[in-house]
Amino acid sequence: MTLNLLQTFPEPVTAAQLAHCASIHLGMTKGSTRTQAVHAVADAIRRYQDEILEANTLDLEASREMAVPDLMLEWLKLTPERLQATVQLLHRLSDLPDPIGRIMSTTHQIEHCQTYSQLMPLGVIAFIYESLPELGAIATGLCLKTANSIILKGSSEASYSNQLIAQAIRAGIEEVNLPEGCFQMLPSDQGTSIRDLVVQDQYVNLIIPYGRASLVQQVTRQATAPVLRSAIGNCYLYWSASGGLDAVRHIILDSHHGEPDPVNAIEKVLVHRGHSLSALTMLWNSLRERGFEIRGDADLVQEFADLRLAEELEWRHPYLSKIVAFKVVDTMEAAIAWINLHSSGHADCLVTESYQESRQFALSINSASTYINASPRFMRNSKRGEVFLGMSSQKGLRRGPIGMQALTTLKHIVQGTGQV
Repeated sequence: MTLNLLQTFPEPVTAAQLAHCASIHLGMTKGSTRTQAVHAVADAIRRYQDEILEANTLDLEASREMAVPDLMLEWLKLTPERLQATVQLLHRLSDLPDPIGRIMSTTHQIEHCQTYSQLMPLGVIAFIYESLPELGAIATGLCLKTANSIILKGSSEASYSNQLIAQAIRAGIEEVNLPEGCFQMLPSDQGTSIRDLVVQDQYVNLIIPYGRASLVQQVTRQATAPVLRSAIGNCYLYWSASGGLDAVRHIILDSHHGEPDPVNAIEKVLVHRGHSLSALTMLWNSLRERGFEIRGDADLVQEFADLRLAEELEWRHPYLSKIVAFKVVDTMEAAIAWINLHSSGHADCLVTESYQESRQFALSINSASTYINASPRFMRNSKRGEVFLGMSSQKGLRRGPIGMQALTTLKHIVQGTGQV
C-alpha cells in the first residue's frame, strides 16, 4: 500500500446517504460473505502493518509538538503488538456465529397466526472516537458482522493513522465485493465538525461516541440520532469489613491492565471503618511501588499528613491515570449509596467474605456490571466469548458491554393464513 495522506473525503450528509443506501443491500448479504469480509479486513491490516506504523509515527511527532496530553499519546501510540492483537480480535470476531436472522420466540401471539421475532441490523452506525486508531478497525468488524454500514470519525491526533487503517479496511472490503458505500470515513480535523454528522438522523440509526467524558457529552448534546454512550474509568470498589487485603490489592492492580484505555480501572475505593490503618498502609505501599498515586478523603488526610486530599468533584470524575482515591465509610448501605451517586455506573466491585453482602451489593448497585471478589479488567481480545468495543452505563438502549447484540434490533413478524 502506498502511504497516501492526501485523500478526499465526502461531506457528512453525502457519507450518511451513501452508507444508508448500502445498508439496505448489506442487510440482505449472506452471513458467510460478511464473515469473509471481516477476515479480509484483518488480513489487510496485517499486510499493511508497516505503513500504518509509519503513519502513526507522523501522528505521534505532530502530537508531541502540539503538547497533546500524555494520556492521549498513550492511547495514540500503535505498536506491532497492538496491531497484531487487533488482527487476532477481528479473526476471532469473524468466527463467531452470525447474529443476523436469528429467530427468537415472543410472548405476543395472535390467533390463527405464527408470531416470532428476528434479529436485524440497525442500518447505519456512526462511530466517533478519540485517539486509539485501532478502534476504527474493531468497530468496522463489528458492523460488518452485524450487517450495518459504518461511518468513522476519529480525532485529529490520529489523523494519519486513521487514514491508513481506513485504506486497509477498504482494501479488505473490496476483496469481498460488499455493497459500495457500506464503509465511510470522515476527515479527522479541518472542514468537518462532529455536529455535521450527528444531526443526520434521517440516515444514521445509532451514534457511538468513545473517549473522554467531554467527547461523549458533546455528542449527546448535539445529536438528533440515538446515542449509545460509552463510559471509561471512575469504577468503585467497596472493601467490606470481611474482605481480604490481598484480594483488594489484586483487583485494583489487575483492573488497570486494560491498556491502552483503562475502561474498567478501579479509581476509587471505599473502605469499611473496621479495617486497620496498618492494613491501609500496606496496601498503599504496594500500590505506590507500582507507580500509583494515592489520595484520600478528609478523615484519611487527618490521619496521614502526607496524603493528598481528593476534592469533592474528583469522586464523580475519572482520573484515567494510575491514581486511586480512598474514602472511609461506616456501613455497606453507606457504600452503596455513595457508589450509586458518584460512580460512572458501568463496573463496580465488592470484596467480601459474606454471601449476604454479595447479594445485597449485586442487587442494590445501580451499575451495568457488578463484580464480587473479581477483577473488572476489560479485555476486548479475550480468549472466549463475544468481542466488545467498550462499556455503556446507559439505560434505555443497550447497557453493559457494547458488542454485536448492541448493534442489532428486533423485528416482530406475524405470519397468518388469511383466515379471519
